[in-house]
Amino acid sequence: MTLQPGGKVLFILFHYLNSMLSTTLYRQGWNRIFPSKWMLGLFLVLLFGIPRFILVLKSYVSGQSQWVSIVFTLMCFTPLFFLTKAGRREMGIRRSSNPLWLLWGFLLGCGMCLLLFAITRLAFGLEISNPFVYIASLADTDNGSAVYFLIYMIIVMSFSPIGEELFYRGVIHQAFKEKFGERNASIIDSAAFALTHLAHFGIVYAAGGWKLLPLPALLWVAAMFFTCMVFNRVRQESGSILGAILSHAGFNFAMGFLFFYAL
Repeated sequence: MTLQPGGKVLFILFHYLNSMLSTTLYRQGWNRIFPSKWMLGLFLVLLFGIPRFILVLKSYVSGQSQWVSIVFTLMCFTPLFFLTKAGRREMGIRRSSNPLWLLWGFLLGCGMCLLLFAITRLAFGLEISNPFVYIASLADTDNGSAVYFLIYMIIVMSFSPIGEELFYRGVIHQAFKEKFGERNASIIDSAAFALTHLAHFGIVYAAGGWKLLPLPALLWVAAMFFTCMVFNRVRQESGSILGAILSHAGFNFAMGFLFFYAL
């Protein structure tokens, strides 16, 4: 199709304004360093993913996970550090346009966890090849105190869901969406999240050494990927990143409950 001179001007103006809008989503310094925002997304995935991966592995040896919580806390501040106010609103830090999906999101998160538990229970029993059994080993679930359970649940329903969702479904998703579109950005942020969780299960520490459990690891990573796709859907339907946070909190709530009362 051949554009008339006036059409060409409007076409160029449209793309210029669209380019200006995309750059105002990010703080000025990051625009200069990363003119292509997908490169910023990749940089952040590696910057946070590699140290977090190592710290999680170390936590299974030491039994201490406070350093991992610090990573989650730093993730919470990434929207402030990298995005402008317009960028934060664009990534989903705004009031939900469909509040009912906030409730649905929480319930879907619980459901995804319970489904995964049923599958792994049938496939692997209560052996170390079951991710719920292995991950529960880091939590002091033998402590029957209701107060301890409450404190544990507050932690797992806040640090991880808020930090990871603001980071993966927020900043990372936004960075890749500009070039690859909404659906592909969801696939990328879900894959980054899932691969990072290989440190939580798949590469396991047992009998004083490390080993890879290929089939359980594949199932775990696939489950994390599809769970994240659900988080993305809830974010879209609710019109707010809060939907993804609550969905993630629902998953962690169900997992924590299973740790204490089902295993």
